[in-house]
Amino acid sequence: MVPDASGWRSSALYLHIDGLAASDIAWEWLRRNEAYDHDFDAHSRNKKDPQSLTDRIRQRWGLRFPA
Repeated sequence: MVPDASGWRSSALYLHIDGLAASDIAWEWLRRNEAYDHDFDAHSRNKKDPQSLTDRIRQRWGLRFPA
């Protein structure tokens, strides 16, 4: 996924950030991170052991999954 960066200097495009929680901003950063995408894709193919994906994501990216 290649985001459209043509308006990155436009403050109007980022007004919505004022209403985001820290976790929302973290998710925006993470979902645009190619290394995270690669890790998630590689580990999500392992349908037999979803815990390994959870453990790997938790360790490398500092994420915690409720429930």
